[in-house]
Amino acid sequence: MSGSITDVSGIRVGQVQRVGDGWLTGVTVVLPPPEGAVAGVDVRGGGPGTRETDLLDPRNLVDRVHAVVLTGGSALGLAAADGVARALLADGVGFPVGVPPRPGEVVPIVPAAVVFDLGRGGVFGHAPDAAHGAEAYAAATTEVAEGSVGAGTGAKAGGLKGGVGTASTVLGDGTTVGAIVVVNAVGSPFDPATGELWAARHCVPGDLPPMRAPDPADLAAYAEVAAASALPPPGQATTLAVVATDATLTKAQCAKVAGLGHDGIARAINPVHTMLDGDTVFALATGTRPEPDLLVLHALLGAAADVVTRAIARAMVAATSAGDLRCYRDVLPSAFA
Repeated sequence: MSGSITDVSGIRVGQVQRVGDGWLTGVTVVLPPPEGAVAGVDVRGGGPGTRETDLLDPRNLVDRVHAVVLTGGSALGLAAADGVARALLADGVGFPVGVPPRPGEVVPIVPAAVVFDLGRGGVFGHAPDAAHGAEAYAAATTEVAEGSVGAGTGAKAGGLKGGVGTASTVLGDGTTVGAIVVVNAVGSPFDPATGELWAARHCVPGDLPPMRAPDPADLAAYAEVAAASALPPPGQATTLAVVATDATLTKAQCAKVAGLGHDGIARAINPVHTMLDGDTVFALATGTRPEPDLLVLHALLGAAADVVTRAIARAMVAATSAGDLRCYRDVLPSAFA
């Protein structure tokens, strides 16, 4: 077990980032097996930027997706999904549309969601495009980097540098649940009274380095940073997540898993789901294990929230300072025992 979303068999993650010369952004692609995964979505932020989420409504036809793209660049960054879709098409992966079915006559289903990071590298218009999406697709592996990478490259939360985090768990019956999160929130992942991560109490051994309450001087420095970015302009935040499992689930059950993923965000960030965020959670079920009974499904839903919470903590701890954004380690070094 690596402690990442790729502990779910068949899941791979590809990430690419651009830093320097006015760039501070990137793309994270989550790939299920070539046959795709049953998927659901739950959008709760008031300012979402998404693609193909309507397909995931249980009332609609398509029941499998072939990639999920998380990207910087706000709405401009949705172009990254085009590069992923074209790469999947070149590999013959997608929803068959030929009558009768013929090799290569497929349409890749690639839902996507964005975070706002425009201008954080210096040039406002620098956003991921189709080439970045294709590059992230080509880089897909079972190794998942955390921190200021992929779609988290230009992220921030609570006034500090945000990023990408991942976590996983195995249920008692052997079902695996994992998540990857991009933290770029209006709300803060930190308790303003202590400077500690809200999510830390939900983490398990190995998630975080030894930590403690920061010194008063560090806490005062953080308060200044947080006050300076207490309310960003509209549309300049969002937390994104993908929750994956190897259980066999329906689209409706995947939608429920995505909903519980939002509970995981709410335990780790305050406030959450604001009108200034585009908070979106996807859920993927690869179906390599049997359909869960009610008790296992109950446990799976709870685990979905847990791994999202833990992934948010890991993202904030792994983030590194970039541009004008300072990370948790640099602003509150005394939090690290």
